[in-house]
Amino acid sequence: MVDFNIFSFPQKVQETFDFQYHHNALYKDYIHRVFGEKPEITGLTDLPFLPIQFFKSHEVKTTVFDAEVIFESSGTTRAGNSRHHVKSVAVYRESFLAGFEQFYGSPENFCILALLPSYLERSNSSLILMADDLIKRSSHPKSGFYLDQLKNLSKTILELESSGQPTILLGVTFALMDFAAVFPMNLKHTIIMETGGMKGRREELTRNEVHAFLKNAWGLKEIHAEYGMTELLSQAYSKGDGIFYCPPWMKILLRAEDDPLSTTDRHGNPLKQGLINIIDLANRFSCSFIATDDLGILHEDGGFEVIGRMDNSDVRGCSLMVV
Repeated sequence: MVDFNIFSFPQKVQETFDFQYHHNALYKDYIHRVFGEKPEITGLTDLPFLPIQFFKSHEVKTTVFDAEVIFESSGTTRAGNSRHHVKSVAVYRESFLAGFEQFYGSPENFCILALLPSYLERSNSSLILMADDLIKRSSHPKSGFYLDQLKNLSKTILELESSGQPTILLGVTFALMDFAAVFPMNLKHTIIMETGGMKGRREELTRNEVHAFLKNAWGLKEIHAEYGMTELLSQAYSKGDGIFYCPPWMKILLRAEDDPLSTTDRHGNPLKQGLINIIDLANRFSCSFIATDDLGILHEDGGFEVIGRMDNSDVRGCSLMVV
């Protein structure tokens, strides 16, 4: 199990790296092919990050085990779906619950509504498992999933608003926009939390454009957001302005777009804009060090923005291990 309480992050990172180097054959092979040998880790910028594409082409496992669950992405690209072999669902539950409670408190304080049509139709979605667990923990009689029930969802939210019930509506972006277009209302007790997800469903919009549309439709000052993915067991959250913050066992670093092994500028300072690398210590039995295709901006206080995506990227090192 991962210690989700206070710990020495650098020490835990070093221990996790050593464990995964010795017990994850794929990660070790990648490191040897790219770096020649095991690098000395004197700081976070020395860490080797496994390109996220390997979750589509290989089983990313640390130690040998039969997965309790295999989370699978929706597969919006020709390259196929990412598959995350999870040794213990309990670790995932512990991670997302501890993260949620850090940013929002106990789920019992909310009525939790989920508008996740494209995910609800799949049985192996990590987001659905998380939403279902939070709904059950909320214990509110109106908490639940809403699929093709927009009128009923609108009625439910208005009833909750009239009673002053704190509510979270967790929704995939295109579904929230469809809902807002048909059912505008003035919300005072409801948090709107978008999870991303526009590709192939609507004209591509920036996060600022999406949030402006939703704020206008529902009279809100801020739209919240969740940053997670199939390949991670942890999530970052934004309470407004599209700036995300991580729980203590998760951290964001940036790498250069033209050199995937470079994480500092010409002065040796950590990059403030580039492709996102993620440390997720909850990923103990897969890989905790992942190089994503998301473009980001890193703020001085540790917050980060996601400003785009490098589509069809070929991170150096992947081609060395094609099977």
